[in-house]
Amino acid sequence: MKLAKKISIAIVVILLVIGVSAYVMYQQVLNYAKEPLNLTQEKVFTVPAGTGRVALEALLVDEKVINQSNKFQWLLKLRPELAKMKAGTYRLQPNMDIAQMLALISSGKEAQFSIRFVEGNRLSDWTNILRDAPYLKHEAEGKTQEELYALIGFDGTTTLEGWLYPDTYLYTAGTRDIDILKRAHQQMKKNVDEVWQGRDKDLPYKNAYEMLIMASIIEKETGIDSERNQVASVFVNRLQKNMRLQTDPTVIYGLGDKYRGKIYRSDLDNYTPYNTYRIDGLPPTPIAMPSLASIKAAAHPAKTDYLYFVADGTGGHTFSSSLNDHNRAVKVYRKIEKQNDK
Repeated sequence: MKLAKKISIAIVVILLVIGVSAYVMYQQVLNYAKEPLNLTQEKVFTVPAGTGRVALEALLVDEKVINQSNKFQWLLKLRPELAKMKAGTYRLQPNMDIAQMLALISSGKEAQFSIRFVEGNRLSDWTNILRDAPYLKHEAEGKTQEELYALIGFDGTTTLEGWLYPDTYLYTAGTRDIDILKRAHQQMKKNVDEVWQGRDKDLPYKNAYEMLIMASIIEKETGIDSERNQVASVFVNRLQKNMRLQTDPTVIYGLGDKYRGKIYRSDLDNYTPYNTYRIDGLPPTPIAMPSLASIKAAAHPAKTDYLYFVADGTGGHTFSSSLNDHNRAVKVYRKIEKQNDK
């Protein structure tokens, strides 16, 4: 009896020790889960496909997000919902604790990146922005024009210029640049189709593409919303009177890399398909990516008799119906320019 009693007491003591130890470890693991990450600023962290528990810990330690600890694996065992990590790229914040980080990685809510395409930019500008965008999968550069057009659903035969909608686009790591272009093109096509259907009557456009070309010119001529319809009226009036558009942004576009920051008389005299001082009507393609506001202005120009406009020196323009009035406005602007140069 005495031996049996001693054995029973020993077993109880052992179980108590185990229980206490387990409880202590449990509390330590819970406390470990609340420890902050070793971050002082946001960190973009990628979990590759096929990453397991041990590999994840190794990555976090290597990138100095957490310190090496045997409690990490215990945490994943005690809270299995945190062990369902999903491959992807995540934004880790310095105010996160370890459990919150694991919850984020298990949620699959990947980091969102943004790319901004500004209205008035050219296709070449967009190409550079795409090339420099982080975490994009770059595939467009290796495609032929025909392949690229097919992939983004563009049915044109000349150029994408004008056919991409300027906006901010969100994407996750690994998104193809082609998919960004596809979204931008689909949005622009939708906008152009809708505006074209509701356009004013008797406009001098043969089709929606010519309206888009006009919108791109308006976009380059003014960034003031209240002026867009007036600028549109000038160009529409000139087209209807068979007057050349004589707009500098088209000349600049036609010069391409030869543009030297200033338009010279020789530039106006030399022929390019975009030199609206030399050609009749609209240039062959858009000269930039227009905003929706400029597209609407091209479809709904103001009802005016304006044929000219010139900068007024304050960011806006002075509009005129006669050449004499226009010449006077030009003299005023040049006087302001000289004063500003002093």
